[in-house]
Order: sequence, then C-alpha cells, then structure tokens
Amino acid sequence: MNDQSQALAFSGFEGCASSREFYWHLASDNTDHWDRFPEAQSYKWTVGPDDGCEGLDDLNKENMIKDLVQQGGWLLLGDSITEGHFFSLSCILYPHVIATPTYTPNSYFDRAWPQNLYLNPDSPLVKKLYIPPDFNITKTPLATFRRIDLLMTPEELVQLHSTRHPNTRADFSLFSDEATWNLSPAEYLSLFFENGYSTLVVSTGGHWTTTLFGGYGEGAPQAFEGAKLGIDGVIDFFEHAMRKWAADTQSALDEAAMRDHGARKRQVVVRAYLPGHDDCHNIKQPWREVRPRGSYSYNWGSIWRYNEVFEKILSETPRKYPDLHYLAIERPGRLRPDAHTTSDCLHIMTGAGVMEGWSHYIWYYVSKELGRGRISRVHT
Repeated sequence: MNDQSQALAFSGFEGCASSREFYWHLASDNTDHWDRFPEAQSYKWTVGPDDGCEGLDDLNKENMIKDLVQQGGWLLLGDSITEGHFFSLSCILYPHVIATPTYTPNSYFDRAWPQNLYLNPDSPLVKKLYIPPDFNITKTPLATFRRIDLLMTPEELVQLHSTRHPNTRADFSLFSDEATWNLSPAEYLSLFFENGYSTLVVSTGGHWTTTLFGGYGEGAPQAFEGAKLGIDGVIDFFEHAMRKWAADTQSALDEAAMRDHGARKRQVVVRAYLPGHDDCHNIKQPWREVRPRGSYSYNWGSIWRYNEVFEKILSETPRKYPDLHYLAIERPGRLRPDAHTTSDCLHIMTGAGVMEGWSHYIWYYVSKELGRGRISRVHT
C-alpha cells in the first residue's frame, strides 16, 4: 500500500458517501499502520447451516437499497461504535446514496448532529425502482445515525435511580462530569415514527462505566444500604434501566401501530455491544477463538455482562416484547483484534468485514426473517 485511498479498493468499495473522518474510519490515516493492508481487509463474515442460519443471501447493495426504499429506513442509535457502523453502511451502499452533512469544507462537528443517507437522485436505480408515494428522495432518509450513549438522558436516569433507591445518601451523585451525548426516548422515538423508518437499531454498554457513573466509582462510599459497589452496581442499575426502556419502547410501538392502523410494520433491533482489545496494534492476525476473560481496559471485560442483561430481558418473556429483537452478532468482531482504527483499540476499521457483517445480517434479519410478516411501504 502506497496511498491511503487504496484502502477503498482493498475493502471492495467503490467509495464512501460519508465524509466524516474519512480516512480514520478506513484506518489508512497513519502510514505506520499500512503494513496491515490488504491482509486486514481480506476477511468476510460468513454464516451457514452449521451456524443455525440458512438462506442468507449475498450482500447486494442494489437489493438492500430496494428494501430500504420500499420497506423503510434504518435509524441507528448508539455511541461512536455505531457511528462507525453508519460510515461503513455509507460505503456499502455507495454510489447509490449521498450523505449529509458534508464535513469536508469544515472539519468542525458536533457529535449531536444527525447524519443521514439519502437515495442519490443520480443513481441508475432511481429509474428502476418502484418509488412508493410516501417516499421523498430528498427528504426521506434511508439511514440516520444519532449519537445516543445511554439510550436515556442523564436526568431520566437520575430520576429512575432515585425512584428505585429512595434511601440513597443525601450527598450521592449518580454521574461524574464526564461528557456524554443523549436524547430522551420520547424524542428519538418520535423521529423514528415520523420519518419513514421501519427499523430502529440500538446498541449500548460502552459508556456505562464507573467513571461516568461516578456514584459507583472507585472509592465511592456505598450509595445506599445493600448497594453493590463498582461495576456490579452499574450493571445492576443498567438492568433496571433497560427493563424500563424496553417496556416503554414496546408501549410506544404499540401506540404507533394503533395510530396508523398497522400500515407500517416497525421493529427494534438491539445489536450486542462490541468490547475493545488491549494491545491490538501488535496483533496482526484474527484470532480463531475468543480469548478468555481477564484484565481489560475500561469496562471491556464486563461488556459480556451488559449484553447478557439485554438478551435476558428480551428473551425471558418474548411475548412481552414482540417487536424488540436481540442480535448476538458481536463474536466476529471479538475475533478481530487486528481490525481496529489507528488511534485506539476500541473502534473497528471500516472494510475489515466486521461492521459490514453487521449490516449484512441486520438487513437479512429484518427483510427476510422478520419480513415474512411485514407490511411493505409498497402495499400501504
């Protein structure tokens, strides 16, 4: 590799629609890491009958565009890992999509800005696709990313904690002054219902740390009698918060279905969170097996517990949450310590097959497995 733009060809992309930190996402922004190319881009996540999955079509961007136009778009909520997923999606679907905002003229950005993918009016698909009457090429997004770290606002979480633990000591403060970006579920669910989306993709866990939740931080006194300490206390509260989130989200989906008389089938996909790998830049090959749990940076060693909580909530009484689906698709990423961006060992490079695998399987799941019972925009 002798030019950073070669990362696109090595990844099998024609280009990428998003301009946000373009070469950082492709991990070609630092020449010291060019020795990873093209090896790191030479893997593809595959599943088959042996994995309990049959009928997974090849990833075809034209068919994917068709489903996003006719069945409804994706609203992706999460932290910077999900932002990377959005960037990857903009590469998968290129050149048939355009992205907003454009970051090239001004590198300044606010993490709270919405990022959108729209059908490119110059794409040859426009003349081939059936465009539903309620689809506006310039206004209806195929995909949107919003930075939502915790799925609830700090204010909502403070109130929830106070309600659950009314005898918390008077000087207790749940949060530190660490920065975090969030919207209330009432706000982002309104966006989901009003902008032509059919699939809400969420992922959380990485910011549920003892540094952000300072009331459970190292050395903090016990919040209330019987309170768990440290990461155990954070995870205990995480389960309580996510149970409320799941119940409120399913209730909002039920109400929306009643309002539009079932004209749009909507679903929520919870993607398992992906932890980082310590010392990743000294690992040049994928692992064949996930390494045993041990000592990790941040809360990475406990991410499996957050995922386990979410999976338990949505699977223990499936009828309670018929439109919420947990996808445990983090394992391929856990096998790729070689596939991180150049600046850290948490974020995954676009083109290494990890995030592309997420999009592939989510598309298959919502369009095929759930799609058998869905009402398409075409038939409303």
